[in-house]
Amino acid sequence: MPNLKTITKEYELLNGDKEPLIYQVGDGSIVKRFDKTPLPMKSNDVVCPHFLELKWAYGCPFDCAWCYLKGTFRFLPTKTKPRIKDFGKTELHTKRFLGELVKPEILNTGEIADSLMGESLSRPFSTFIIPLFEEQNRHKILFVTKSDNIKHLLEVSQHNQVIISFSLNATKVAEKWERGAPSIVRRIEAGRKLSQAGYEVRIRIDPIVPVPDWEMHYLNLIDYIFDSFVPSRITLGSLRGLQSTINGSTDKTWLQYLKENSNWGKKVDFKIRYEIYAAILRKLTEGYRYEDVALCKETVAMWVKLGIDYRKIRCNCVW
Repeated sequence: MPNLKTITKEYELLNGDKEPLIYQVGDGSIVKRFDKTPLPMKSNDVVCPHFLELKWAYGCPFDCAWCYLKGTFRFLPTKTKPRIKDFGKTELHTKRFLGELVKPEILNTGEIADSLMGESLSRPFSTFIIPLFEEQNRHKILFVTKSDNIKHLLEVSQHNQVIISFSLNATKVAEKWERGAPSIVRRIEAGRKLSQAGYEVRIRIDPIVPVPDWEMHYLNLIDYIFDSFVPSRITLGSLRGLQSTINGSTDKTWLQYLKENSNWGKKVDFKIRYEIYAAILRKLTEGYRYEDVALCKETVAMWVKLGIDYRKIRCNCVW
């Protein structure tokens, strides 16, 4: 294996501890830490732990109106059209990381791509990458997706180091703004099948949008999820928009819901966000005795208002 350097930095964690963590492998084009969110200092700063990305590809085949990739890749001639990187380089950098005797990490394959958009390739991404992680028992790989193309995942016999996370929304919201993505019914059914096959399956309900009758729509979603399977973790996030995302969006009808500023773009009004989160948390606690819940890109003030300690965050992208 070529002499790939692993760069380590000391990071201050959300709980105040300081710890040396891997920043990137080689040039950082494949394995790199997402550390764009600074440590929260003010009440309207968002909370987001610094997680590792496995950047095997970029882009997305779906056309969600608020997708931040439309801002991220707005200057590329291909825009958000899926692009797969060379598997040889991905394997080289991944193996270099997996050989490090460091703190166990989760490598997120779905920050700048839908993790299952390579499943129709002659060599599906899942059947290529999962065996690499199964050769060790320290680190895990995270798939984040709106896809229901799970055929190859179901054919993988050993998947102890794999986490699958489905992004869901209320059906009414998905039908209006998540164009091209499989229906919520199909996504939940895919989650059920993978959970039944022994995969760890997480759920992201994000971005929550305060449409008319939002309480009915989102509480029905909770019922539908738990009627199908019990996710290992649920992460909630509300609609938000970085200026780059807003500039890159063609359908801007969702902007009507953004009223408040944070250090991670515009957000839904605080009072409405709180009411939504509180209603969903109450439903989960009282209806299902379920407490493995966290928030995504949410402000310190919201964590405090909900009575949840963000310094102990266990959200979608981390252990």
